[in-house]
Amino acid sequence: SYTTDTKSREENKKTLENLYSLSVDITKIRRLKEWVLLQDVAYVKEIAGILQEMGADETTVASVIERCPEAILHTPAEVNSQKALWQLVCKNEKQLIKLIQQFPESFFTTEYQQNQKANILFLQDLGLKNNIITRFLTSAPNIFYNPVEKNKKVIETLQRNYLNLGGSEANMKIWILKLLSQNPFILLNTSTAIQDNLEFLQKNGFTDQEVLQLLSKLKGFIFQLNSTTMQKSMHFSKNIFECSDRELKQLVLKCPAILYYSVLVLEERLEGLLKEGISIAQIRETPQVLELTTQIIQYRIKKLSALGYDIKSGNLESLNGTKKDFEVTYGKIQSKEERPIFNPVAPLHIED
Repeated sequence: SYTTDTKSREENKKTLENLYSLSVDITKIRRLKEWVLLQDVAYVKEIAGILQEMGADETTVASVIERCPEAILHTPAEVNSQKALWQLVCKNEKQLIKLIQQFPESFFTTEYQQNQKANILFLQDLGLKNNIITRFLTSAPNIFYNPVEKNKKVIETLQRNYLNLGGSEANMKIWILKLLSQNPFILLNTSTAIQDNLEFLQKNGFTDQEVLQLLSKLKGFIFQLNSTTMQKSMHFSKNIFECSDRELKQLVLKCPAILYYSVLVLEERLEGLLKEGISIAQIRETPQVLELTTQIIQYRIKKLSALGYDIKSGNLESLNGTKKDFEVTYGKIQSKEERPIFNPVAPLHIED
C-alpha cells in the first residue's frame, strides 16, 4: 500500500535521478500524481528495463511513466506476472507494448491478477476471440476484477433467460458473444438486476419474442437500467405522444432508447426537435430520432436544408442512423437535386 499523505515529506532523490536519466517529464508527474515521488521505494530502472525488453524505445518508456506514474511502484515480479497474463491474449510483444503505451493504467493494475487470469480463461472458454478480450482488458478492465464465479453467474442468467424467452440452443452462443462484444459492462450487473428488468418488460405486456428483440436492439444496456427509471420514461412518452399502451409498446420496439434514456434526456431531445419546427406527430412516426443528440439533429437539418430539403414537410427517416447512414442518405438526396431533368422524347439539337 502507498501513502498519499504529502505533508512534510520530501521527494525521493534516487527516484528523481532515475526518472531524469530516462528523460521523463517530472513536472507532469508532480501535476498528476506527486505522491508517487514521495515513496521510499520505487522500481524505475527495473520497470523501464521490462518495457525495453518488450521493444519499447526511450520515448515510449517516458510516455508510459508520465501517464501512469504508479507503474514504478510495482515490483518487477508483479509486472512480469501481468505481462505473462496479457500474453495469454496478445499475439506478440509488439502488440503488447502498443497496448501498454495506449492504456498504461489498465496494464499496471496488478492487484487482481488471480481474478484477471481466471476471467481471461473463462472468456476464452466461452468462445470470445483474443482480440475482443484484449479490447475488454483495455476499455473495460473492471470486469476482470470480479471473482470469476460472479461473471459465470451473470452469463448463466443470460443463457437461461435467452432459452426461456424462446431463443434456440443453436443460436444462444452467438447471441451471448454478440451481446458481450457490444457491451462487456453487463458483467458488472448482478444476476438479480437482470432478472428484475426482464420481468418488468413482461409485466408491461411485451411478449417473450419482443423482449428478446429488445435485448438485442439495446445491446445489453437494458441490464444497466432499473424498473423505476424505465417506468418513468415510459409514462412520460405515453403522455407526450398521447398513445395507448399498445401504441406505446410499438414505439418502444421501434425506439428502445425510450426505455434507456431518463425523462430529462427525453425532454431535452424533444425540445430540440420542436425548436427545429418538427411536430410531435412526425416524431411519433419516426421515434428513432430520439436516439440522436440535439447537436447531431441540428447539424443534419442544416446540411439537408442547404440542399433545399424541407424536413418539416416530410418524414424524419433522412435524419436517422449512424454517421455513415446519414452520409449515404445525404449523398442520395444531393445527387437527386443535382441530376439534370432529361426528357426522352425531346428533339436533340445537333449542330451540323
